[in-house]
Amino acid sequence: MTKVKKKKKKNHLPLRLNILFFAVFLLFSLMIVRLGVVQLVHGETFREEVERTEDITIGTMVPRGKIMDRNQNVVVDNNALNAIIYTRYPTTTSEQILETATKLSKLITMKTDRITERDRKDYWILLHPEEAKEKITKEEWVLFEEGELEDQDLYRLQLDRITEEEQNSFTKEELQILAIKREMDSGYALTQIIIKSDVTEREYARVSENLALLPGVDIATDWERGYPYDETLRSVLGKVTTRQEGLPSEKVDYYVSRGYSRNDRVGKSYIEMQYEDVLFGKKGQIQNITDKAGNVLSSTIISEGEAGKDLILSLDINLQIEVEKIIEEELAAAKGRAGNHMLDRAFVVMMNPKTGEVLSLAGKQYTKENGKTVMKDFALGTITTSYPMGSAVKGATLLTGYETGAIQPNTVFYDAPLVIKGTPPKASYRNMGNVNDLTALRLSSNVYMFHTVIKIGKGQYIPNGPLSLSADVFDTLRYYFSQFGLGVKTGIDLPNESIGFKNTTETSPGLALDMGIGQYDNYTPLQLAQYVSTIANDGYRMQPQILKEIHDPEKSGEGTTGKMIYSSEPKVLNRIDMKKEYIDRVKEGFRQAFQESGGTAYSHFNLASAPYSAAGKTGTAETLYYGPNESYRGSDTYNLTLVGYAPHDDPEVSFSIVVPWVNDSDQINKNIGKRIMDAYFELKEKGSKS
Repeated sequence: MTKVKKKKKKNHLPLRLNILFFAVFLLFSLMIVRLGVVQLVHGETFREEVERTEDITIGTMVPRGKIMDRNQNVVVDNNALNAIIYTRYPTTTSEQILETATKLSKLITMKTDRITERDRKDYWILLHPEEAKEKITKEEWVLFEEGELEDQDLYRLQLDRITEEEQNSFTKEELQILAIKREMDSGYALTQIIIKSDVTEREYARVSENLALLPGVDIATDWERGYPYDETLRSVLGKVTTRQEGLPSEKVDYYVSRGYSRNDRVGKSYIEMQYEDVLFGKKGQIQNITDKAGNVLSSTIISEGEAGKDLILSLDINLQIEVEKIIEEELAAAKGRAGNHMLDRAFVVMMNPKTGEVLSLAGKQYTKENGKTVMKDFALGTITTSYPMGSAVKGATLLTGYETGAIQPNTVFYDAPLVIKGTPPKASYRNMGNVNDLTALRLSSNVYMFHTVIKIGKGQYIPNGPLSLSADVFDTLRYYFSQFGLGVKTGIDLPNESIGFKNTTETSPGLALDMGIGQYDNYTPLQLAQYVSTIANDGYRMQPQILKEIHDPEKSGEGTTGKMIYSSEPKVLNRIDMKKEYIDRVKEGFRQAFQESGGTAYSHFNLASAPYSAAGKTGTAETLYYGPNESYRGSDTYNLTLVGYAPHDDPEVSFSIVVPWVNDSDQINKNIGKRIMDAYFELKEKGSKS
């Protein structure tokens, strides 16, 4: 029997294992390659990411620069205040802030008047999280889960549904905590904010002893602006924002781009605002190193900072005080005289006509406060309010007449009322007969100026006939007047200066005549001072300057000003386009008005009573009342003015005085003028220091 061999079954398992092992080998190889790439190629990058830190530099508080007068008397200072400050870290939570505020509330007392309705609602939600959740309906939770509502939507609904009773449910202790927390929440991360300034010595000591329990809290010295001379010049010196106000909303981007923090105090008006870049100072610098999570790893003081630079003004505070006192006394006296029921203000500007340095910028105004009449500082009115100035501008009218060829020195006109068809007679305060230009200034002849304007306007006066003048007569007058500073900006280094008011509602020939005697366009008291200064300075119009010097801050303990880093130089704005002999002619007329018998200011400035030899011009403008008292609006009244300078042959001081809405027979303008000039020369003789 033949045996049949069985065929062996081939085993495929080793092949499969080999494939599996090979696949595993490939995977391991790829993983090893990948690890190698990570370690060798990207290892440094990943290690840097793990160890990444951030360098954040923040600024610390420094005081503003001081403001002093020309004799280095401090008129704006910094009063030191004990303060509690807080720096919030990037990782600080609301719960941690609340915990710190709770601890701090046991050490200091806070005012709660700044707490808002929103503050109360936010605080209520923080203290009552479960009740706050219950203010959201089931349907609204479903919408939230479905993505139809977001976190902020739910929070807004919770805020809207908090009742007034719940808002007012806080205890006094809780309100203290909220007041502190409110300030702590107001700052940005790693930025110092003041929780409380003007801290008592006891509060300062208690907080100092517990700093270890109050993360982010520290003690410091803050400042507030101090005014050694109280209200003197306050409106011109300007104001500084509070910590709560911080940066003005309209200038936030500008200031932030220059390194300011949003809660920094900055000048918000006049000198404080004009010289903000100088007064602000250089903040101290603290370098904070934080890790990826925002934890502060280290803090290093880079610089201690430096107080703002000090300003020295051209103003003389002692003269300013005397001028303000004189205005107050003369205003009070005039208010008691008949016909002065509309009178409520008066202004004085004094300056050096050769340099433009403003020596005094003063104004006073009667106002109502709490039902009582008080006299307030209104120095700003010298640059922001304007009035018809009357005959004080006749010097400009004559000079315009000379330059246009309308008149010549010693031209004579007959002073008698002008009768123009269709208009009331236009006259001087009395008939003067034949007068020349000098007599016209000495006696203040209106008719002489009327004839001069008629000649400027290429007209011809015919009694009882119509008057026709060239169409450009107003433009001609304004062109020459502007060379003296009338009707244009003076260039003073203060914001918000008015250019006055150009009256263009009517342009009849009779109104052109009125313009020649200062009863048409309106000018500011400062423009009037620049006008007379230009004449006193032989036709050179100087830019009025408030700033005299800038100094580095004084070194601690030395009590002297720091190094001078800037000194203003006199700036000529223009030389009036007229012959010097014409200017000298007007100056002689001004001298006669003050020093010769019959002059409109002779009674106050004759050499026997005013040996400093002054010159100038009085002014009375017929006008309508347009002040704050509505019951007087539209009533006939007068503005009294006075301009002058001394000594007449080598002027060192010039002035303008403007007293609106007063009886035309009053002498208040001359009384003020005489007294301020007496004060100037008396202080000069004594040496005006402190």
